[in-house]
Amino acid sequence: MADILVVAEVAEGKLKKTTHSAVTFARTTSAALGGTYSILVMGDAVSDAAAEASKLGAAKVIVVEDASLKSYLAERFAPTVAAIGKGFAVIVGTASAFGKDLLPRVAGRLAAGYASDITEVLAAGNKLTYKRPMFAGNAFGMATISTAIQVVSVRQSAFSPAEPTDSASPIEKAAFTAPTGNAASRVQFVSLDQVKTERPELAEARVVVSGGRALKERFSEILDPLCDVLGAALGASRAACDAGYAPSDLQVGQTGKVVAPSLYFAIGISGAIQHLAGMKGSKVIVAINKDGDAPIFQVADYGLVADLFPTVPELTKQLKAAKG
Repeated sequence: MADILVVAEVAEGKLKKTTHSAVTFARTTSAALGGTYSILVMGDAVSDAAAEASKLGAAKVIVVEDASLKSYLAERFAPTVAAIGKGFAVIVGTASAFGKDLLPRVAGRLAAGYASDITEVLAAGNKLTYKRPMFAGNAFGMATISTAIQVVSVRQSAFSPAEPTDSASPIEKAAFTAPTGNAASRVQFVSLDQVKTERPELAEARVVVSGGRALKERFSEILDPLCDVLGAALGASRAACDAGYAPSDLQVGQTGKVVAPSLYFAIGISGAIQHLAGMKGSKVIVAINKDGDAPIFQVADYGLVADLFPTVPELTKQLKAAKG
């Protein structure tokens, strides 16, 4: 048995782009093992998500629809994923908030080994070795799992999004497995407070503009126009979030979101290890900081030692002129 099950992440009836990174893992790994991969789509009214998943080259798309899956709760999702996952060698999802919450519970139900937040997989015969970052990305560990079923979460920034194929995979229905036990019955969904923005989602954006504590109360005043002209997502360092200059959902770093856009602007960010762990996988890094010895310049492809307050508005002005 060498087949892989991808647990899709669905939001508002649509397939989230995070799923595409897990599919890339499944494609390469199943090919190395001589098996296939399938995609599990769960929720209430997920026909659109299932149709999108069917274009990602899977052997089949398994759909579980139930009214109790309308809002995500790990206690409701985990029993079904575990029941279906028994027929696969590897169960994989992306190391998003969804994957980090759900997959360890699935592994627990299956008494399966779990490798989290992996950035690379090596296949030798039927043995898989997983590479994962440690100590804020300053070291990497290699892990193997000896249980019959393996559960894995992949770092989105380390696996490029899977592209759709020309053919459509067959879609089959599967039954919902109701949770059992008193613990599950005592957990209920209350509400979801979600920040709505017209900008791209931070973890999925091609361009990210991040600011540090040096921006102070002018954080939005300085960075919003640059984001608008670039069509970029807005990010922030932990120091900026802790100081109240930016909301916590914009935090990039070890304890925030991990991003790997095509272009990353680090403005007024010194480059602490914790921040670098969340963005150093970016394709091109541009740093603007008045401290020429700031660690951010060690990872930047382009660096400008300058006062950000006159520099960034001038950069925005020039970009607008170039686009106009």
